[in-house]
Amino acid sequence: MLSLGQDEIAKYPFLADAGQYLKDKGFTLEQFGTDPDLKSLIEKAFNRIEVAADGKIYHSEITGDKVSKESALPREVFSFLLAIVLLKLSGMTTLIKRFALAEARRAEKYLEKDLANISDESKKQLAIKVIDDLFSVQIKKHDDFFVIPVSDYLKHSINFHEREWKLINRHVENGLVFLTPHETVRLIRKELGSYISSKIINAKTPPMISGFEEPVNKLISMSKKFTTFTVTTGEYPPCIKHAIEILEKGENLPHSGRFMLATFLLSKGQSVEEIAPLFKNAPDYNQRVTLYQLNHLAGTSGSGTHYSCPSCEKLKTQNLCFAIPECDNVINPLQFGKKRI
Repeated sequence: MLSLGQDEIAKYPFLADAGQYLKDKGFTLEQFGTDPDLKSLIEKAFNRIEVAADGKIYHSEITGDKVSKESALPREVFSFLLAIVLLKLSGMTTLIKRFALAEARRAEKYLEKDLANISDESKKQLAIKVIDDLFSVQIKKHDDFFVIPVSDYLKHSINFHEREWKLINRHVENGLVFLTPHETVRLIRKELGSYISSKIINAKTPPMISGFEEPVNKLISMSKKFTTFTVTTGEYPPCIKHAIEILEKGENLPHSGRFMLATFLLSKGQSVEEIAPLFKNAPDYNQRVTLYQLNHLAGTSGSGTHYSCPSCEKLKTQNLCFAIPECDNVINPLQFGKKRI
């Protein structure tokens, strides 16, 4: 178990034993539902989930590296713990995934800042230890960069399909890959989100607590706007079916997968308005950004360029190909289902 100071507990509450922290402070969950002075913390927890559901990052009571006031520390930790309780009581997996991603992005911001800290070596070492302990990435400082073994880089960069993350495009010396503080932390974002998500999912679900009913019902109603019902036909190739399944489960589809799905459906004659709801379950969904990107791909905004669905060969290099015998060696997903002579 990592040894955390008060400010670190506020920044990384998922690393601390929040339940034990609650007991150490002499509180029970029942008190938060009945004590008028504590009920505001349930509202704060609900707001923390609501902000995450909108694809934004919760604004902490942390100024710089310090909790703004002594009383802010329990509020930070309690709001995180109560958010988990509300999510468990609601049973809404989509909200759990969106909350976990938002908390990962929030923690990522602090990890990056701590890694780049030149005035406090202890903060830098804690950030390094967090990344090493949780994800087995051995980081060392080298001038203005951080270096990690090629084997660690390959293991974690598999989540990225953008060109700049390919090993051939990285600075490598003596079996070590050079990264900026931002790149170092970005490398483990998906796994950090998965780590937080698994902690929430594996947490014990308490019985309904008096005073928690209203925010729980609000969460259940809130989750409905992220639920979509998609009908797939046999004409869809396995790569497209897989992408849709990922989104329907509320999991993160990489940028290259979203590009493939959008361009495929646009080429099939679907409109931007018909395609946009597919992305509602994505953990980082933002309606404005989604519509902008879809219109850009459709050629109805920006340069007017209409983008085409990537070839099967391209999708293979991006780990997006799930070929089956029915693919019949097509060279583009758009050819799937067409009778070959």
